[in-house]
Amino acid sequence: MHEPLLQGRVRMRPWRQDDLESLLLHADDAAVSRGLGTRFPYPYTRNDGEAFLTGRVLDLGGPVFALEIDGQACGGIGVTPGQHERRYSASLGYWLGRRYWGQGVMTAVVAAYAPWVMRELGLARLAAQVMAGNPASARVLLKNGFIEEGVERQAVFKDGVLHDMRCF
Repeated sequence: MHEPLLQGRVRMRPWRQDDLESLLLHADDAAVSRGLGTRFPYPYTRNDGEAFLTGRVLDLGGPVFALEIDGQACGGIGVTPGQHERRYSASLGYWLGRRYWGQGVMTAVVAAYAPWVMRELGLARLAAQVMAGNPASARVLLKNGFIEEGVERQAVFKDGVLHDMRCF
């Protein structure tokens, strides 16, 4: 499986063991973790990074990529494919280090990745869920043609609080 092509300064590529230091630099940020699931903790420790890079957190053998800017892995994107009767669908997830927020980086990444992964996996549906308190992530999806289908009320318990999830 070859990674999707993306124009500009961002490169999508497989995660590597030597990404550990840049992963820690960008992932150990409360603002980054706030909008993500509990698989992405804060603080983000060396043990968390090592577990991720060895595939104990997420299957890195699938279409899961590091986002590289200026030689550093500063974010990631991937899907969790559906199984059995849901095999023609997948759930999209992504994150980006705060240093690169507000620059259109993730909008461009999703624009390249979403059609590529749908073709690559033969998907009919690509879904994403965004915590209600993360409007920037919702804008990324809307700019890329995702349609908001509804809200799952009190769907995620994180940091001692129940959060609504917006479904796209």
